[in-house]
Amino acid sequence: MRSRMLRVFLLVLSTVVEPSGTLAASAGPSKASSTNKYRLKPGASGEVCLECHSGDVEAQLKRPFVHTPVKAKDCIGCHSPHASAHGKLLAAEPDKICASCHSSVVPDNPKSSHRPAAEGRCTKCHEAHAATYPNNLVTSPALLCASCHQEIAEGATKAHFKHAPLEQGCTICHDPHGSSVGPALLKKNVPELCVGCHKVTRPIFSSKHMNYPVGNSLCTSCHDPHGSDVRGILYGTVHSPVARGLCSQCHASASSPKPFQTKQTGLVLCKGCHLQELNGMLEQDRVHWPLVAGAACLNCHSPHASRQKALLKGAMATVCGTCHSDTVMRQERSPTKHPPVQAGECTGCHDPHGSRAPFMFKKLNRAELCGACHDWQNHANHPMGAGYQDPRNLNLQLDCLSCHRAHGTEYEHMLPYSTTTELCTKCHTNLKR
Repeated sequence: MRSRMLRVFLLVLSTVVEPSGTLAASAGPSKASSTNKYRLKPGASGEVCLECHSGDVEAQLKRPFVHTPVKAKDCIGCHSPHASAHGKLLAAEPDKICASCHSSVVPDNPKSSHRPAAEGRCTKCHEAHAATYPNNLVTSPALLCASCHQEIAEGATKAHFKHAPLEQGCTICHDPHGSSVGPALLKKNVPELCVGCHKVTRPIFSSKHMNYPVGNSLCTSCHDPHGSDVRGILYGTVHSPVARGLCSQCHASASSPKPFQTKQTGLVLCKGCHLQELNGMLEQDRVHWPLVAGAACLNCHSPHASRQKALLKGAMATVCGTCHSDTVMRQERSPTKHPPVQAGECTGCHDPHGSRAPFMFKKLNRAELCGACHDWQNHANHPMGAGYQDPRNLNLQLDCLSCHRAHGTEYEHMLPYSTTTELCTKCHTNLKR
């Protein structure tokens, strides 16, 4: 009898009375349970949390910018009240929690994305609970951006000629999460972004650009958007014709049907001014192929202005790495770093234009080249140079590269083998054990 009454009681519990008075089975969750998945008592989603976490949280609630769930005291919006596989009892991975509300922050298929946002490291820039700065930023926008982009920030601060938008903050031009339209997180592509402030129809704009119709040109081919020590915020290194306003020295006249067309192409254009230098390069036994291929000098150099010396298109390691990426990667993997390579100073050992030596070395004698930095005679007394042939290849003399690889290997001291014994016995076969 008691067992039967218990079954009836449980049956009653398993049903729910609808407002109409009809009975409905409770197979699915009610509206209340779907919004309260933990079936917490009133206030238990946040108010109860403050009984233990009052100190930190209440102090944060006094800050001017409070995260909406925190303001609503909805702790379980982000945290599990019981246990979690994630730190700080988070209900899921941090990026997934943030994306549940802020899914549209990073655009779909962005052309450029901010690494912290792409990697889901939202708290790298934002406070999870409350902040002193807008958008819950962990510090002021300028200091926040500068904490990673230190070189750009220092350059902008020291620049004699400032770019006005930068004074208002990086987000005037950049989207801090990602851009669906262009590189470098730009809100619009160049020049569309630039002409939003710089009215190309103004007479002074035209005169400053020698009356060339630059309204649709790539402004950043000449101007540094973060400021410069050169008037007109031109990059630090300016091609002489540009600096003197002699655009027509290389281009057709401003009034011609094709004003940006160059008068010549390739080496023919450059040799008009750089004839002596080019003759010296081309008379070498070995010529660097970019010098004579396609755009010639413009394969590596900017024709107008650059942040880099010698008008390089980018940092030397970046420019060289566009073709020699395998060499750059080899150095990155090497446990022993060769200082010139690590510093991106490829021209410490190589001539970028032409050379009489193999591998475009600056000197024919490799021991002499290495000896400019390494006092190898104190380092080792192994015979090298003329008169000493490499037993592995009688066409080669023994030199530094017989035992070392200048761009690094997977072994210590840039050796091609894991042990010196293995290396030495490649020549001294009689000592093999």
